[in-house]
Amino acid sequence: MAEPDQILSDALERASRDINKPIVTNDEIRFKIEQVCREPRNRACARFLMACALARIHQSTADPRKPYTEIGSEDAFSGRSYDEKYISRLIYENHLPLNPTTAFLTPAFRNLNKPLTVDVKLNGEPPHTYEMTLQLLDEIYQGRVSAEDLLTEVLRFLVLIREERKKRIEILLDGLKSENKLTLSSEEIVSLIEQHLKCKNSSRLPVLIVAAAYQSVKDKLKEEVLPLASHQAADKQTRSFGDVEICLENEDQVVTVYEMKRKCVTIDDIDSACIKISSASRKINNYIFITTETIEDDVRLYALSCYERTEGTEIAILDCIGFLRHFLHIFHRSRARFLDTYQNLVLSEPESAVSQALKEAFLALRQAAEDRGSED
Repeated sequence: MAEPDQILSDALERASRDINKPIVTNDEIRFKIEQVCREPRNRACARFLMACALARIHQSTADPRKPYTEIGSEDAFSGRSYDEKYISRLIYENHLPLNPTTAFLTPAFRNLNKPLTVDVKLNGEPPHTYEMTLQLLDEIYQGRVSAEDLLTEVLRFLVLIREERKKRIEILLDGLKSENKLTLSSEEIVSLIEQHLKCKNSSRLPVLIVAAAYQSVKDKLKEEVLPLASHQAADKQTRSFGDVEICLENEDQVVTVYEMKRKCVTIDDIDSACIKISSASRKINNYIFITTETIEDDVRLYALSCYERTEGTEIAILDCIGFLRHFLHIFHRSRARFLDTYQNLVLSEPESAVSQALKEAFLALRQAAEDRGSED
């Protein structure tokens, strides 16, 4: 039997030959596969199906409904191992529209020790996606569809979705390609970014705003942004001090740290920052909180009082839009570069951090803003 990496490679090659030609001929089964793959609120079930199908192909005696070694039977297997070791790499290398983290950490699939038969009720949203996932595992077990065909059909839909999304982005980008459009003013850019921040699931955007600001004027500042950590990674995991870290040009020592908050900054947040500052091997000049919420006066004053406690590190709390407005007016001649840099950062983020809808929303908002400017 081929190794899992080879099985996945062969399935992807087969799926990609003609992404518009179905692999699974049974309409009902194919419909369920497509529904699971296209569900925008749940990206775990498709990945879960892939891991279980892969295990069944690799181990012909494996029961696809038993992806937990805790079940204890000879036909049980570790679905999480297949997911993390093989599926993760496939997703990353081929930019497939799935979460970068294992499906087995999703609450509905976590810590189970029983076969996933069709009568099992999983606590997850939307319920029908989980129901169809269990039904598809049973279809493999009952022999109504082969694990090879199901895995390949999942990959075909994922490639199809990837290409559809890519095409939509290309169409929106084409709409922005006009040499006759006047560069948006600083205040128009502020309004555009403010609208983008108001979209759903936009928690990553403040990080990209600050990163874009520094990247667009790094030649003037002689400072650089260190590579951004994953949206889902904690500071302890990445060993970083905050969400955006700034170092001097040609150096790797952090001198300014930005930490983003989609809630009010608290005194506890500031105390945590002081601990990070004290652990730094080199002095951090500024530790700046960027928030989209109200800044309380007592918290602002507490941050101010930490200057002596940190032996000279400034801790400040800034409003996200206020920061952006101030930056754009100081570096007014770099405002177009900022906007393009922000757009590139938004489009290059994985979907787990910035969704396809959020990417398309920005391009549509920018085109609308530029069209208004042309009319004026």
